[in-house]
Amino acid sequence: DMFVDRNPRSALKLGQARGAAVVAAMHHRLPVYDYPARLVKQTVAGYGQAEKSQVQHMVRTLLHLDAAPSRDAADALAVAICHAHHTAFSREDRL
Repeated sequence: DMFVDRNPRSALKLGQARGAAVVAAMHHRLPVYDYPARLVKQTVAGYGQAEKSQVQHMVRTLLHLDAAPSRDAADALAVAICHAHHTAFSREDRL
């Protein structure tokens, strides 16, 4: 999905960093997965248009954390939870 931000420079830098990470992973023959933000939010919070605070709360709850993670950490953990959830189901389908 395209990333849209208020600051075009930030969006460009983020796109370049993402591209570099994808190229590096593929160069080493590592699988690359991409999840739309709406799917991540749906998986973690049960609502595809959840606010950042809702995602933070659900990540804290699901992972039994003592405190809410930062917004960026909650986003990263939410993607990891989404990936674990969806790859677990795809493995069960193949068994």
